[in-house]
Amino acid sequence: AAAREFIMPATCPVCGSRVVRLPDEAAARCSGGLFCPAQRKQAILHFAQRRAVDIEGLGDKLVEQLVDEGLIHSLPDLYKLDAATLAVLERMAEKSAQNIVDALEKSKHTTLHRFLFSLGIRHVGESTAKELARQFGNLDDIMQADTERLLAVPDVGPVVAQSIVDFFSEAHNIEVVQQLREQGGRWQGHEGMGTLELPLSGKTFVLTGALSCGRDEAKSRLEALGAKVAGSVSKKTDYVVAGNEAGSKLDKAHELGVTVLDEQQFLQLMEEKNI
Repeated sequence: AAAREFIMPATCPVCGSRVVRLPDEAAARCSGGLFCPAQRKQAILHFAQRRAVDIEGLGDKLVEQLVDEGLIHSLPDLYKLDAATLAVLERMAEKSAQNIVDALEKSKHTTLHRFLFSLGIRHVGESTAKELARQFGNLDDIMQADTERLLAVPDVGPVVAQSIVDFFSEAHNIEVVQQLREQGGRWQGHEGMGTLELPLSGKTFVLTGALSCGRDEAKSRLEALGAKVAGSVSKKTDYVVAGNEAGSKLDKAHELGVTVLDEQQFLQLMEEKNI
């Protein structure tokens, strides 16, 4: 039989979203990432991961059950789950079900860059999400930005800018963000709060030694408050956070007269700043 020429569809055969192909890629992709059933499980797992909105306990097996049994069709459905619904699922007890409901509630109040990263916009990793949050200060401006405005952001080139524009020009994705807001989602830095208003804006921290919360987590929390986290101590350093077995950076801090915080003082500072 004669072979027929394949014509790439203009819309996704599963969800109807536009099919896009970025200039540097051979692959064409569906742009309905938050909406498309074919991408649903991975979109939820990406959203829930620790470096994103951090929904503790929401792993592969549970997400598979929730999607396969029709309990979740899109991200906002996560926030409609209750302990009674979760408790009847396989390998789920009442206590673990309640823990997940609590984790879901906590995840509604995260930082803007974590939320941006959680959306799974192609080519938008953690560092790009941080720069976008830093430059724009609120979600609405990012959603409405054109490629020219996005290209003015450090770490954003033509491919990334186009990917962001494509994502937020898809009505399904905008609808999901709106529904997440209606479920109580509040992302620090969104509601017109620019970086200059953040509590630790303009302050430089250096982390040294072992911290029980983890260096990555400490860095993330500091940056969310507007602080810069540097790799070495200098006269421009405002604070050094010293964990167990702190080394030469601590010595340098003492030498330069830089304020040193132990982990307890650091955690107290985070508590005061409410993050």
